[in-house]
Amino acid sequence: MSRFVIASMGTRGDVAPLLDVGLRLRDAGHEVVVAAHCLFRDLVTECGLEYRLMGADIEVDMSDPYAVDLSAHGLSDVTRLAWPEGQRFLGNGLLEALADEPADALLLSPLAEYSGFQLAEAKGIPALGLRLFPQSATADHAPSHFGGKHFGGLGNRLAADAGAWFFDTLYREPVAEFRRDLGLPKVSARELRRRRTEAGWTALHGYSPSVSPRPADWRPGLEVTGYWWPPRPVGWEPPADLVDFLDAGPPPVFVGFGSTTEGIDRRAEFSEIVSTALRRYGGRALVQAGWLNLDITGDNVLPIGSVPYDWLFPRISAAIHHAGAGTTSASLRAGVPFAAVPGQADQGFWAHRMRVLGVSPATIPLRKLSVDALVEALRELTTVDSYRDNAARLASRIAQEDGAGVAVKVIEQVVAQR
Repeated sequence: MSRFVIASMGTRGDVAPLLDVGLRLRDAGHEVVVAAHCLFRDLVTECGLEYRLMGADIEVDMSDPYAVDLSAHGLSDVTRLAWPEGQRFLGNGLLEALADEPADALLLSPLAEYSGFQLAEAKGIPALGLRLFPQSATADHAPSHFGGKHFGGLGNRLAADAGAWFFDTLYREPVAEFRRDLGLPKVSARELRRRRTEAGWTALHGYSPSVSPRPADWRPGLEVTGYWWPPRPVGWEPPADLVDFLDAGPPPVFVGFGSTTEGIDRRAEFSEIVSTALRRYGGRALVQAGWLNLDITGDNVLPIGSVPYDWLFPRISAAIHHAGAGTTSASLRAGVPFAAVPGQADQGFWAHRMRVLGVSPATIPLRKLSVDALVEALRELTTVDSYRDNAARLASRIAQEDGAGVAVKVIEQVVAQR
């Protein structure tokens, strides 16, 4: 039996899928501890895993997503957590939470990697990556944060190398501080990356190879396992008004943009665009407020809060959403076609993959959101059978995968080879 510590930084969508890996490790007889922000304490403990508080000093009320404000820390929005000051916040929280925590290996989400690698070195244990999107160099495509762009084989690899150099340079000072605080010798972030790569460190990718295949030119240790599915909250029951709405007519469409923060200053405008488009569409719709605080009402519209997508999406006809990794995976699992409205980070990459796979019509970048574009997307999704047919075939393939099971086997192999 081994003891694993999962360190996950970010939103609920960054934390919840990793719990699937944690639960499967526990079921295999291992001890598992999950370190995350205090907002996710119940999410972790209710599924039976040990919890450690991480990042308690970050004054971000993500439980009120309509009032996200990091200005007290000089950070204009959640995406700024990826900048040096944000990485310093997150990293110091990780070191404080886990410095004395016994572990045989650290399992790190992307934002936890820079500080987590240093802690693992200080403890003399392996660190593995748990990623929900591809970011390592390949000729097949540019890193996911380039939004699905293709620069040719050489260009794609150069884009990844340039991105790695950028972040190693960006985090130079925080990494140096982490190492100093842990009593480790001075080594640059760039040199540390080179050493990890030469050692073939393991990074697991929790998405389906049917959705984004493992590139043939990836080195050993970079594995695509299949999706990791977030556990449903213990004791959750659907609200009565939602059940009544679903029972009152044909399956509705779903509209929601999750934790997207791009364009958060245009909330009122986006609400008006979506409201007008739904009136013109005329069909039934569920609208999730999300971080853009969509405020939509109407005879055929039901506003909803947080609902487990594994329960909701099998009950809808189509969706319009931001193509975040978690929402995309839930759509595909349910065989639901959707129109992608990406705003930031890896969302554009998944939007591109959905077009390639034939489950989505043309992408609508959030910054270009319009009534006409939404109405056309709704028309296509509800009248063109190929989108639903392709989504159903993909759902069938995904159902045969065991992403968390594959992840557990790889993790156990890494620890056994120490």
